[in-house]
Amino acid sequence: MCGQPRTNHEKAARIAGRAHGVATRAELVGAGFSKREIDHRVARGLLIVEFRGVYRVGHRAPSPAARYMAAVKACGLGATLSGLAAAWLWAPIRGPAPTPEVTTATERRIPGILTRRCRNASPKNGTQRHGIRVTTVPATLLRLPSLLPFDELARAVHEADVRYGTRPEHIEAVLKRHPRAKGRQTLLAIARGDAPTILSRLERAFRALLLANRLSLPETNRPHGAGYVDCRWPGHRLTVELDSYRFHRTRHSWEKDRRREREARARGDEFRRYTWRDVVEDPQPTVRELRRLLGAA
Repeated sequence: MCGQPRTNHEKAARIAGRAHGVATRAELVGAGFSKREIDHRVARGLLIVEFRGVYRVGHRAPSPAARYMAAVKACGLGATLSGLAAAWLWAPIRGPAPTPEVTTATERRIPGILTRRCRNASPKNGTQRHGIRVTTVPATLLRLPSLLPFDELARAVHEADVRYGTRPEHIEAVLKRHPRAKGRQTLLAIARGDAPTILSRLERAFRALLLANRLSLPETNRPHGAGYVDCRWPGHRLTVELDSYRFHRTRHSWEKDRRREREARARGDEFRRYTWRDVVEDPQPTVRELRRLLGAA
């Protein structure tokens, strides 16, 4: 039949092509491979063992996504990528891809995979990302307080909002299903804006500028309307957004910035945007403006 694979190699490639180049032994047997054929291909290097019973088909330099797909497949039905690996896949955290961590309903011990057993894992905590079964963004954040320092956790929460619109109520909904989660109070304090958080070098420089000029400090990174407001002085009805390229480089974040500006003006606030140049390279015009807006001597 036209379009059907004609050789075992094509069959294996088609199976793996749907899963980042990864296939399980069971999938290959289901496609008509004998166990002897599989072992022969492993011996020839056409199938490369990633984990027990899980193979890469003909490629020796797997992507992180292929590694994570293989880990989830190796842990069986219902397995879900979680922890730092899930955070890396969603991209609230950066850097080298962490070791695969997989949450399963039954006990699993597989070399090269961090496994967590969760008998009562809610289906609501899982979804698909690049075809890989993974914890949802709010459920992923739930694991991070015990894995990240405070500032990195705050940046992850902020990135989740910028990229996926993850709001405090989304995190609270997951916490209700996991009332004993470690670090829940820290995560809630960051999400609600109750804990002072500094997300970037620009924010640190702005805080230092305020202190050096004896200007009052604002509330920082508190949720308002469509997202988190960088700096706000409620008593002076002033909102300031700090335009850091790291957090304002996508069209989605640009659109949210404009919405936050409209919301600030709708609640009667003065609104200002400051860049690195305004805060670090040429700060005096910014200081003069803030003195006027904050009523400082």
